[in-house]
Amino acid sequence: MIIIDMHLDLAMNAINWNRDLRKSVHEIREVEAGMTAKGRAAGTVAFPDLRRGDVALSSATLLARVNPKGGTAIDFRAAEMAYGFAMGCLAYYRQLEAEGICRIITDPSALEKHIADWQADKDNTPLGFVISMEGADPIVSPDQVPQWFAAGLRIVSLVHYGVSRYAHGTGAPGGLTPLGKPMLQALESSGMILDVTHLADGSFFEALEIFHGPVLASHNNCRALVPGDRQFTDDQVRLIVERGGVIGAAFDNWMLRPDYIKGETARELITMEDVANHIDRVCQLAGNARHAAIGTDLDGGYGTEQSPNDLDTIADLQTIPQILRRRGYAESDVEAIMYGNWVRLLTNAWARQPVAAG
Repeated sequence: MIIIDMHLDLAMNAINWNRDLRKSVHEIREVEAGMTAKGRAAGTVAFPDLRRGDVALSSATLLARVNPKGGTAIDFRAAEMAYGFAMGCLAYYRQLEAEGICRIITDPSALEKHIADWQADKDNTPLGFVISMEGADPIVSPDQVPQWFAAGLRIVSLVHYGVSRYAHGTGAPGGLTPLGKPMLQALESSGMILDVTHLADGSFFEALEIFHGPVLASHNNCRALVPGDRQFTDDQVRLIVERGGVIGAAFDNWMLRPDYIKGETARELITMEDVANHIDRVCQLAGNARHAAIGTDLDGGYGTEQSPNDLDTIADLQTIPQILRRRGYAESDVEAIMYGNWVRLLTNAWARQPVAAG
């Protein structure tokens, strides 16, 4: 079955982690053998494995945070530096496109053609990428949004962990910053899709009051199953459903089980069934299967050590349809969750783009 994964940090893995994603996951693990840092020699995502898993389309991220204190490899002391790094990641995707490895999808006709091409001859069709930005810090100011749209960016979240220039995020309770409202207005005017993943509760509700365009949650799970501000409350899920949004289930183990402790809980305790629990929760709250989907965040700073134990590579996403069928989901609903809901959301969102944009 075709799969769409709406959150993969491909450029981060290629550039920050120096992984040649043209090689298979197992070849990359061999290159990293002996490395002891978290996630090393334990990756799950590479281009051959995406193709093997029938992952026809992914949201490929740009991730750079502004943090005056520095910190990690994705933290920069000034917005101009974050801008430069994110543009470099976009250049990486553009080079892959030039080599025929991927095609960057930006409009409904291109999306329709890509899915048709993949269904007809996936072995000779490039991987599809939709460019997204995880945390809007690389957008130096709201008036720069049209430039990013013209460059191919289509999905933007305001914040990652902590506090961005635009909003409070995971682990940092609070609302929008003074720049948040004008940024949201600029995103809406340009035709961008707002990703509400990682928003602190206060920022989440403020953002949805201000932003009237299409919304999604690329990689988010349910707080009713796993407590903590990284997950959505039932009320937040319902609000996204009311807005016609879609929520992609994340595969990070600490977001899948309420008693999981990073570095301590045995991986063997978490399986794809736990992922399906979050998918099912969204479906039950929505009253249908039109708002649940996949947004794995695999290799988002971790590897197999923090992924379900029955997942070796991203190709194992093909386990999810089997689980959903066993739980009584109709085939049409399984198809919707695995790819159809994302196709519908993107098509509807892009159909409303300003004619002159990009």
